[in-house]
Amino acid sequence: MLLRILGGVILLAVLVIAYFAWTLRPLDSGAVQSEWMTDADRFVTVEGEDWRVRESGSADAPALVLIHGYSHSLEAWDAMAAELEDSYRIIRFDLPGHGLTGPRADHAYSVPETVEQVSALLDEIAPGSFAIGGNSLGGLIAWRYAAQHPERVNHLILMDPGGYPNLGVGDEPAPLPDAMRAYLTLVPEAGVAYATSTLYADPTKVTPEQLARIRAMMRVDGNGQALIERIEQFTLPDPNPDLARISAPTLIIWGDSDAMIPATHGPRFDAAIPDSRLVLMQNTGHVPMEEWPAETAGLVEGFLAE
Repeated sequence: MLLRILGGVILLAVLVIAYFAWTLRPLDSGAVQSEWMTDADRFVTVEGEDWRVRESGSADAPALVLIHGYSHSLEAWDAMAAELEDSYRIIRFDLPGHGLTGPRADHAYSVPETVEQVSALLDEIAPGSFAIGGNSLGGLIAWRYAAQHPERVNHLILMDPGGYPNLGVGDEPAPLPDAMRAYLTLVPEAGVAYATSTLYADPTKVTPEQLARIRAMMRVDGNGQALIERIEQFTLPDPNPDLARISAPTLIIWGDSDAMIPATHGPRFDAAIPDSRLVLMQNTGHVPMEEWPAETAGLVEGFLAE
């Protein structure tokens, strides 16, 4: 009898381990592509790396480049882009180690390297000048690109961007906690739901479809390790000298309830960028374009029309 009970316990343990190994396994990029690629998507190869790019709106309209934040993908802009496609050519892409672009062979994920990589991509897909915007990590990349390439950027739009030292990150990367490493490696469903909810002032606005997509993109084979390596290479040195070099008119949008990058950083950006204005959105978290897409699009359209 004891052996039968022990055998049952062992079998149950094996089944539990097998279940979690299956549900937390990395996903083949082809399987994720089949579910999330659209007719507006294509892959562009630049310097040996394949980027997923999405363009929408009229090809003859003024171009607006939008860059998503850490651990997300180009779909973060879907709702806001839909509001602007009648007037603009919207260009989006998955950053390296994110979404369907996937990990880089050279493991180059530092901010300066990412800006260079984005620059090479934009030389390929967006000749001429354009407006560029970004959220969080994407905002950090957008403003650094604008500082380095003033001839290419006619307007700059920043939504809760990275820049000033934060969360222990400054001239050197912050140590990566074991719990965060495990989260990025395993991407558990409950963890994704919690992490996403913290980006919103009103977590009830997060949809099951969003959570499924974010988790699927994070589970693309190699993305978890790429996200870990990006944190290990991530620094936030004093941004003021580079912010002062930005010549494009700049709209800074910040959520008053941002739990990731405090809204107190907004006035610092506004003071450092020569031609800027700051809009503090009420009852808004870290991702204004997702939480209030129509309102955010209205701010962007009014700014670009000036």
